[in-house]
Amino acid sequence: MAGVRLQFADPSDHPLIGSLPFATPLEDWDLPHLHGVLGLHRHVVRLVELGEEHKRVSYVVKELPDHLAQREYRLLRGLAADRLPTVVVVAAVTQRTGGRDGLLITRHLDYALPYRTLLSGRGLSIPYLGEKLLDALVGLLVRLHLAGFFWGDCSLSNTLFRRDAGALSAYIIDVETSERHQRLTDGQRRMDLDIASENVAGGLLDLQMGGRLVADVDPWEVATNIESSYDRLWQELTQIEEYGAGERWRVEERIRHLHDLGFDVGEMEIIADEDGDRLRCIPRVVESGYHQERLFALTGLWAGENQARRLLGDIREFGADLHSAGGVLPPENIVAVRWLDQRFEPIIGSIPASMIGKLQAAEIFHQLLEHRWFLSETEHRDVSLADAVDDYVASVLAPAPSEHLRLEDPPTGELFLPSDQLRSPT
Repeated sequence: MAGVRLQFADPSDHPLIGSLPFATPLEDWDLPHLHGVLGLHRHVVRLVELGEEHKRVSYVVKELPDHLAQREYRLLRGLAADRLPTVVVVAAVTQRTGGRDGLLITRHLDYALPYRTLLSGRGLSIPYLGEKLLDALVGLLVRLHLAGFFWGDCSLSNTLFRRDAGALSAYIIDVETSERHQRLTDGQRRMDLDIASENVAGGLLDLQMGGRLVADVDPWEVATNIESSYDRLWQELTQIEEYGAGERWRVEERIRHLHDLGFDVGEMEIIADEDGDRLRCIPRVVESGYHQERLFALTGLWAGENQARRLLGDIREFGADLHSAGGVLPPENIVAVRWLDQRFEPIIGSIPASMIGKLQAAEIFHQLLEHRWFLSETEHRDVSLADAVDDYVASVLAPAPSEHLRLEDPPTGELFLPSDQLRSPT
């Protein structure tokens, strides 16, 4: 590591990073498990897998000027600290010998689905999720704006998507042109939204010209829908409502609605008029993943927001069963521990080892719940989750492709190129 400066986040979690050939230009790296990242990039970008077989950890390495590498490193660290949806930043490498540009290293987001696959409808198991992509992207942009974060280059290429219990979660991965503020003005939000609409329309047109876009998707209609969907969600989260003095229950109802949308309320300001007849309710919404945080506090499991909502619902059902069987409902934290020990872990442990890594454990459990419901409807009886496992594994999980790390060739529309097809960006 001579001749470089390495800023390392959580070095004990990434012990092999120091073995990378930092003194060599990134486009000349020659490593056993090195892949090029598909898509348009301003800089050289590579994905590298480190570690022994079956224990490999994947990292994305981007080469860019020192000041940009350090800036992006700080911004990503800030987003992660605020629990906003982003990738884990690992290191910034600067002051490389020969005046070479710096490097930014991030942990690859496992189980990320490339937008090309989502929008082409190819290479995915049930269900098709392309129509959920817009909702996920809009939700991400709103979350960032609530936190005072100006993206500056919102696009499909700069976003990763993950399954989230029948929906998608979106993650920001490129913040090279971003800015962090205490609060965004309406003008800043509108500019960011205009950039997002133009970039998404352009990305969809490129896919359409290449014959890779599902037939019923209109790029210009999607671009228009981004703005209207954003405005609806922003209004729901930030609108000031007025109630009668006797309608204080509506304040609690508003909070529950915000929780249902996956947002928490850091503060609620209530202002009464001079006569005390009307109340103005002003929410201070904070994006923390309400259900994610609740599930993590109860079980130690970290899941997507919709996955967490689904698992919390199953914990409540499990608690109701305990109440029915014993006549006493244990405290919620005790119910959650018993659910984890008696239900979640045994079910996940029954999945064949060769298939357990195809999807996140929380997604597998959600799909099992869906599959059990389907079987119960078909067979007109209550099918237990344990009984549904074998059928789910054989009919759904076994034929499904693994989504842990997708490394197929370009014709399938995936994220990465094998090392023998690497090309320097133009």
